Amino acid sequence: MQHTLDPEACTTMAEVRAGVDAVDRALVGLLARRFGYMDAAARIKPERGQVRDEARKAQVIANVRAHARAAGIPEEPVGALWEQLVEASIAYEFEAFDRR
Repeated sequence: MQHTLDPEACTTMAEVRAGVDAVDRALVGLLARRFGYMDAAARIKPERGQVRDEARKAQVIANVRAHARAAGIPEEPVGALWEQLVEASIAYEFEAFDRR
């Protein structure tokens, strides 16, 4: 992440926006890596029916909610974001599985 001020050091909206933009760039990079793991899962799983795993989905969302709680950020919206992320990841993995 390029040099930006910590949130508590920001005194202008330009500094806040620069920080948000830098975090967004970093998040997209992390999402690209996460989707890379979906490519790996699609390559490793022997059957298409194994792509959707509701128990694992619940575990991932519970883990993220706990991480959010520990970080002192609202766990409900973070859990909702991860619900969407996991569903998008499953759809992506189905597409990757079907391409192989």
